[in-house]
Amino acid sequence: MTKKVFRFALAALLFALCFSAEAQQTKKIPRIGFLGGNREGPSSVGAFQRGLQDLGYIEEKNILIAYRFFEGNMDRIPTLVTELVQLKVDVLVVAGTLAGIRAAKQATKTIPIVMVTTQDPVATGLVDSLARPGGNVTGVTTLTRDLSGKRLELLKEALLSISRVGVLWDTTAVGPAIAFKEYEAAAVGLKIQLQSLAVRGPNPDFEGVFQAATKQRVSALIAIASVVLSRYSADRGACDKEPDAIHE
Repeated sequence: MTKKVFRFALAALLFALCFSAEAQQTKKIPRIGFLGGNREGPSSVGAFQRGLQDLGYIEEKNILIAYRFFEGNMDRIPTLVTELVQLKVDVLVVAGTLAGIRAAKQATKTIPIVMVTTQDPVATGLVDSLARPGGNVTGVTTLTRDLSGKRLELLKEALLSISRVGVLWDTTAVGPAIAFKEYEAAAVGLKIQLQSLAVRGPNPDFEGVFQAATKQRVSALIAIASVVLSRYSADRGACDKEPDAIHE
């Protein structure tokens, strides 16, 4: 799935590169600025690199890439974006984080920005419309958050006796907050009680929320994707601790 998303993003990126190269009319090797959460994880740079290679772009030969990773520390994002802008990259690629896309949009009005996000770019104010984005932001969105109601519906079908579902989410990220509200709205129609298992990055108390889930007799868990949760899942094997779980 990640590779497919990056293929679409690469098409937008190459389109942006063409504009940049045409405007500068130089022979220099194009440079991409890449901002991600973690080097290893859902926004893995590996898929991005393979997508470029499939299109004939070899790093250090006919394309240059400057990488920056904020590793779960959202406060670092503006500084990392500024560094990439100061490098005078031809294109900025921002993977997976709404805060990163917003920071890039604020930092430059001229460098093309290619986003890869699960958010609705219109609802979050990133672009004017899907047909006519406007400004210097383009890219792709999977819009997976629109499936919140369907996830709960399938969960109820699979576990007929389910009555209480825990939702694990990071309160410091904008996207998960929007997603949690969507789950709340869907739960009302399905007559499912939601238990908010809120954590706060960059040092979330996962032990505390899992104890709360046990105490409240939560029978299933939904984890709303974020940098903090992805890092925990990779480092600590959080999925092994969940009785039944759905991950966005």
